Amino acid sequence: MSTRRDLRDAAAQEVRRKASLAKAAARSLGVLPAELRKMALLNMASSIENRADEIVDANRGDMRSFRGPDALRDRLLLDRKRVMEMAASARAVATLADVVGEVVESWTTATGLEIERVRVPFGLVAVIYEARPNVTAEVAALALKSGNSILLRGGSEAVRSNKAIIEATRAGISEMLPVEAVQLVENRDRSGVDAVLRAEGLVDLVIPRGSAEFIHYVRQNSKVPFIETGAGNNHIFIDKDADLNMATKIVINAKAQRPSVCNAVRKLLVHKDVNPGYLRSLIADLSGLGVKVKGCERVRRTVPWVEIASPEDWDLEYMDLTIAIKIVDSLEEAADHIGKHSTKHSEAIITGSDEAASKFISLVDSSTVLVNASTRLVDGGVFGFGSEVGISTQKLHSRGPMGLRDLTTTKFVVRGRGHVRE
Repeated sequence: MSTRRDLRDAAAQEVRRKASLAKAAARSLGVLPAELRKMALLNMASSIENRADEIVDANRGDMRSFRGPDALRDRLLLDRKRVMEMAASARAVATLADVVGEVVESWTTATGLEIERVRVPFGLVAVIYEARPNVTAEVAALALKSGNSILLRGGSEAVRSNKAIIEATRAGISEMLPVEAVQLVENRDRSGVDAVLRAEGLVDLVIPRGSAEFIHYVRQNSKVPFIETGAGNNHIFIDKDADLNMATKIVINAKAQRPSVCNAVRKLLVHKDVNPGYLRSLIADLSGLGVKVKGCERVRRTVPWVEIASPEDWDLEYMDLTIAIKIVDSLEEAADHIGKHSTKHSEAIITGSDEAASKFISLVDSSTVLVNASTRLVDGGVFGFGSEVGISTQKLHSRGPMGLRDLTTTKFVVRGRGHVRE
């Protein structure tokens, strides 16, 4: 029987071997012509389409073995439509303007030094994620387009799907790019995650995608620089001047369209001056869609049958059809509540007042603030990035949906004519 030490050693060996291969590939990938990377991604998209049946079959195996909650089951599922969406995403990324070598700014000093800040790839980016195998193709496409190699550690529940997607990806790029640039950690033990987090000197950047608990684990254990992403305890505030028909449409979309993803709404704040009859109607509409509604005491005085929301509820990132509703006295109280309980992902206000919208934007400190729009729109594809490598909830380097530019850093290029320091 394998010991914990055996499992850790096996995971470390796999990660370091694959990371070494990817790191070596990254040295050449970043200097390849942009047109070559574009054509490789177009081939990748075609390869995914041509192997759609194989990918779906692999996913069926994962689905049969899955024993987790329904919220994760939806994330795990790949049907033919979702596979085609993966291919379309890769194709969209391929056609984006290239960012490698972009001159961010330039100037000439008083002494004649010519200085440029130039955009360059990180090198080897590792992404750790759970359940969603479509992430495999989307992240690989963004990494390759931005001149990076990629080390992927997907959830153990999706290993068959991820392997099939990686095979299709590598087949698509093989004639133009080094296939070693795309690596999948197949170790299913948690040791595989730990090995990635400890691969300093090989991995240049880690991007974890998952629950708040998982992000906390990364924060405590990573020896590699990382970007916090994913956890979405998102809010919508219905202001006193809101168009209530619009509000219903937005809330239902944000809650019920796909409740398991990080940009779904979890909490609803309602101004005290909104008609109580509207609140009863909205809760009835949500309940009719299978949404479990919790509420504060003021909500329960209007709709007595809803479940009381506990103090802990306001911090929970519901991954299912659950929403908690709170009545607030003012926009300022709504913003204060968000500040105390949000994971700084996405917050929205529904209002007919430009002044209220501006105040909400100023007071709310999250990566994305929306006005009269669903939180479900916070997505790299919707923002025009082709796809996203994650949604950053921190402030350093990158914030919000992360596209090509967020997978690059910069370096200074200085040109002189025999300049020396006096």
